[in-house]
Amino acid sequence: QVQLVESGGGLVQPGGSLRLSCAASETIFRLDMGWYRQAPGKQRELVAVITRGGFTNYADSVRGRFTISRDNAKNTVYLEMNSLKPEDTAVYYCNSRPPARDYWGQGTQVTVSS
Repeated sequence: QVQLVESGGGLVQPGGSLRLSCAASETIFRLDMGWYRQAPGKQRELVAVITRGGFTNYADSVRGRFTISRDNAKNTVYLEMNSLKPEDTAVYYCNSRPPARDYWGQGTQVTVSS
């Protein structure tokens, strides 16, 4: 089964930027992929989707600030995050869309704070 490893998180000031990566252990070109996040005390939510054909969609809260992309040759999905806000603080995960229970990884922590 596919294993997904997220990286690129960290501590950033409000208004800053980060680029997250999600590396898959095998080919994912047939899958629609998504980035999800879970903030403390909140349910996990979907923030961005990219279809196998390259079409993208975003949650209203991140539209215009986040960009999802994929490199099928590298089996990797990216999330470029700009103009970060404190409310973007969460653990970020990638998974297929819809998510597969066995694909959840450890996630990567993003903390936006001054």
